[in-house]
Amino acid sequence: MATDELVKTTTGIAHHGAGRLPSVDVDSFNIEMKDEDGFLGDRASKGAFRKILDRWRKPLRKTGEDPFGKEPSESISKKTLDAILVSDDVEASAVVHSAIEDFAQELAYVTRRFLKTKAWARTERIVVGGGFRDSRLGELAIARTEIILKAEDFKIDLVPIRHHPDEAGLIGTLHLAPSWIFEAHDSILAVDIGGTNIRCGLVETGWKKAKDLSKAKVVKSELWRHADDEPTREGAVKRLTKMLKALIAEAESEGFKLAPFIGIACPGVISEDGSIEKGAQNLPGNWESSKFNLPASLIEGIPVIGEHDTAILMHNDGVVQGLSEVPFMQDVDRWGVLTIGTGLGNARFTNRHKDGGNGKDSSENGKDTSKKKARENSRNDKE
Repeated sequence: MATDELVKTTTGIAHHGAGRLPSVDVDSFNIEMKDEDGFLGDRASKGAFRKILDRWRKPLRKTGEDPFGKEPSESISKKTLDAILVSDDVEASAVVHSAIEDFAQELAYVTRRFLKTKAWARTERIVVGGGFRDSRLGELAIARTEIILKAEDFKIDLVPIRHHPDEAGLIGTLHLAPSWIFEAHDSILAVDIGGTNIRCGLVETGWKKAKDLSKAKVVKSELWRHADDEPTREGAVKRLTKMLKALIAEAESEGFKLAPFIGIACPGVISEDGSIEKGAQNLPGNWESSKFNLPASLIEGIPVIGEHDTAILMHNDGVVQGLSEVPFMQDVDRWGVLTIGTGLGNARFTNRHKDGGNGKDSSENGKDTSKKKARENSRNDKE
């Protein structure tokens, strides 16, 4: 099947991985930068924080005074670390605060490099998401990073993502869909695919309360930790299809007006036809194969929702998580997202503004040049 035919079959409304979305232009995403030590994102990941924590524990281990005992740093939960920050154990608290400070310095270094690229020029605000943000220590690291950057005269706001990171990746898919979908429907299906988990959700749009989707919420969700089961690629698609069908049945039984639309957040560089160019190495099986197309596979399993043909749009997971912030970024023009997880996801956006209320976009006369621009910026900024 030709690319254009495949796109039309799986979406009917837009391209996958589009550079121009209803509310924003995606200036760049999934930039991979390097320095002498390797990929820059590895310096500001969840794993990087654990290594820093372990480094601060090392001198205390030698004297038998490690407040964490023999427990490996990677096994200490965020909840435990958060509790230590406010505990009476001064030494343990000092270790965690020291790790936060060092991590903030690393995150500031990485952020500084992003801000100096062409794609991220004139960025006014950065939202920080990912699993690391969902903790007090993550919030402190984000706040400390902002202070470091402002002390160096970077005019930038650094803020934690508003929604829980697990829900942001689902809510963000609403901003992939054209607004007319919300006129007759009050909910959509959303999928957030990660290297460890696949999460599906029923997202209520809140359209009648707020046309900017600021009242959207996840009303049902299901999580599958595929890393534990180690399924084949086909097995993963089959399980995902089953999860979505269960949510469709629940939506119908509870009276939701479900749109015939599925939004998907997926790691990697997403092509217009829904294939994955690169970056999906942690998913079960080979998702980068030219013979595999997730949207097309799901359409086979779920050809209709209600009385209408199913439409699917897929984009990079960092982009989608960032899109959950669209309603709250209207006081700036250019903003970005960094997601701290196994790696460091990244995307930069420019808000789209209507020209004089005539419905025409004010930039480039409404032409969709953003996808090309995003790819050029990504290539130019690789080092």
